[in-house]
Amino acid sequence: MAEKNENQLNIELAEDVAEGVYSNLAIITHSNTEFVLDFIRVMPGIPKAKVKSRIILTPEHAKRLLGALNDNIAKFEAANGNINAQDDPPFPMNFGGPTAQA
Repeated sequence: MAEKNENQLNIELAEDVAEGVYSNLAIITHSNTEFVLDFIRVMPGIPKAKVKSRIILTPEHAKRLLGALNDNIAKFEAANGNINAQDDPPFPMNFGGPTAQA
C-alpha cells in the first residue's frame, strides 16, 4: 500500500484558467514589500493595450519565480537550442502589422 505524502499539495486548475491568457509584453514594478507583474497583449497598429493579467508577489516569491524561470529556460535551451532574445529595441510598438488610421 502506498503511503500518502502529507506535504503534497493538491492543486485544482479551473477550466477557464487552464485556457491561459496570451501576453507579449510584461511590465514589472516593485515596492519594498511586493513585486507587481503586469502581463499585456499589444496588437499591431493599435496604440492602446490593456493589462490582461496582474500577479502580485512577495520579494521572496519573486526570487523563487526568477530561479524557476532560469531553471526552465536552461532545460528548454538544452533540448531546443538557444532562445534568441533581442534586447534592442526592447519592444517594437508596431511589429509589422497594419497601422490604425484615425
